[in-house]
Amino acid sequence: MFHEAAEAPGMVRAQLARNRPTVQALAERLRASPPRAVVTFGRGSSDHAATFARYLIETQLGVMTSSASPSVSSVYEAAPGMEGMLCLVISQSGRSPDLLSAAQAAAAAGALVVALVNDEASPLATQAELTIPLRAGPELSVAATKSFIAALAATAQLVACWRQDQALLTALDGLPDLLADAWTHDWRPAQARLIGARNLYVLGRGVGFGVAQEAALKLKETCGLHAEAFSSAELRHGPMALVGAGFPILAFAQNDETRPGVEDAVAACVRQGADVMLAGGGDLPGVCRLAAPSAHPVLEPIAFAQSFYRMACELAVARGLDPDRPPHLSKVTETT
Repeated sequence: MFHEAAEAPGMVRAQLARNRPTVQALAERLRASPPRAVVTFGRGSSDHAATFARYLIETQLGVMTSSASPSVSSVYEAAPGMEGMLCLVISQSGRSPDLLSAAQAAAAAGALVVALVNDEASPLATQAELTIPLRAGPELSVAATKSFIAALAATAQLVACWRQDQALLTALDGLPDLLADAWTHDWRPAQARLIGARNLYVLGRGVGFGVAQEAALKLKETCGLHAEAFSSAELRHGPMALVGAGFPILAFAQNDETRPGVEDAVAACVRQGADVMLAGGGDLPGVCRLAAPSAHPVLEPIAFAQSFYRMACELAVARGLDPDRPPHLSKVTETT
């Protein structure tokens, strides 16, 4: 896990360069014939990448986007109409039966199916009308790291080209260096706070929420921690009832319109006596600040994920666990 996550900067550099012609051609097609909506399919880390995509597409392009359940087709054998929609199927392996069934059903229902997949020889890559390769290379650890980073980078590149957003395109050129910098950041203060923990919340909002979901999943599968991800806007709709003295909270606050809301939620947790660790945002009293680079707000969450992966791997080892081989899990999950 450690070595694969460390490969992300070089992997993203090659991915963005090699995928540019394919992504630009797809972007031209989408501008010429705009989809009436976007539907995403994914499981686990891939579905968290789809959360990132949803916020990015809706905020930057104004196109309604929703994560769909593969079981609608794979279990219920239902076929909602998708005429004129774009369907993004995100997968590391490209072999999960429910995703293959969902992609096939979406194409039959009239959607343009685009696969963001790491294994270019997979059934999903063959089945989709278009493929954007993640190009993460072999990923042997059960815990996905660089393939998640690759999915976020591919989505950001697609949206930047689709919108013809020169600021984001320029920022993407610097993403490999941003990730390399993020990998060097010292998050040992978070490790020290979590080594004996049993439960925690992970907070984020907007384009950062998918990274909060991913962090919670990784803390479960590699560190044996019961971690739950919440949008900072949802915290007071029930979850705040569990926040008390010493309760651990890991929060991500990219520098966009959502930052004040995340900071307000963090401040409320501090008032309840919580032990809050914050990446991004401003200097808040009573908070453990985690080093985070300043960048384009769309890319800051990707950097947060890279710093987090290093901390999670080291935390797992410190808790006596093997992050490469979580109990009861396998690399390819063949959900039906």
